Amino acid sequence: MRAALLERIQTISADSEPLRVVDVPAPVPGFGEIVLRVIACGICHTELDEIEGRTPPPSFPVIPGHEVVGEVIAVDRSVAAIRIGDRMGVGWIWSTCGDCQWCSSGLENLCPEFKATGRDAHGGYAEYIRVPALSAFSIPVGLSSIQAAPLMCAGAIGYRSLNICGLKNGQRLGLTGFGGSGHLVLKLVRHLYPDSDVYVFARSESERHFALELGAKWSGDTADRSPEKLNAVIDTTPAWRPVLEALGNLLPGGRLVINAIRKEEKDREELLRLDYSRDLWMEKEIKSVANVCRSDIAEFLHLAEKLEIRPEVTTYALEDVNRALCELKTTAVRGAKVLDIG
Repeated sequence: MRAALLERIQTISADSEPLRVVDVPAPVPGFGEIVLRVIACGICHTELDEIEGRTPPPSFPVIPGHEVVGEVIAVDRSVAAIRIGDRMGVGWIWSTCGDCQWCSSGLENLCPEFKATGRDAHGGYAEYIRVPALSAFSIPVGLSSIQAAPLMCAGAIGYRSLNICGLKNGQRLGLTGFGGSGHLVLKLVRHLYPDSDVYVFARSESERHFALELGAKWSGDTADRSPEKLNAVIDTTPAWRPVLEALGNLLPGGRLVINAIRKEEKDREELLRLDYSRDLWMEKEIKSVANVCRSDIAEFLHLAEKLEIRPEVTTYALEDVNRALCELKTTAVRGAKVLDIG
């Protein structure tokens, strides 16, 4: 099968080729596993974190990709609920131990043995993928495979972030960064909290215009002050400065939710500007989002079909994966990027 391999840590530039598209053996299912013929795989900012070493794979080479939609072509005999031909999706969660206190309480995203698709196990930048049946999710008929791919991570993690915000209808939400996850959160808020205004902070002027097109009340630069103080902010950026700026935009008792697997070190000195009385006083708080639970994916897929939430998508062929990754790193993003493999 054709697959894109990550073979070493490297820095992505405008013309780099971090992955090598080659022929590798197709996978076969192990105990409790299935194999999908990949139809589509979303391209997530986390892949940049893997390639550049902020969340490195434990071994090389590895096939990245964790927003996968495909058709089941092989099923281990121990799997009873999935059939050949079913259309299934795979997200960031590849496996967990199933026995720890976190797994037992429905918080398997916190499991110390959490393994991620496309980092700890081969992912979906390929024609086929092997995955535990427990981590494969039925794709609703109302969603195309291309539309469903970004929902497996960008959508599901955005849904989890919104829940952690504790937002109530009529309260104001800020979104810092406006890529694949942010634009889906904005669409979700408009359905679930129709009286809530959304304020978007983004470096790119085109992303700010895009946010207004989708119904944001206001958009500005990451360093701008919101015209009104906010009840909650979701930060999806890889940088530290937006954390400080977001705290300055919160109301007393407000909550900042950081939806990022890692933060870059290059602007870490921005944290030295943190002022307790200005930035944290009055019971402001900071929460992080760690991975996703299986329930996040299942619930969000159902909501996306019911509420007709569809991502804005730019598609690429598997052979163009390096161009897609470089554009994600170096240019403005409008919605989500997806490899059209099937």
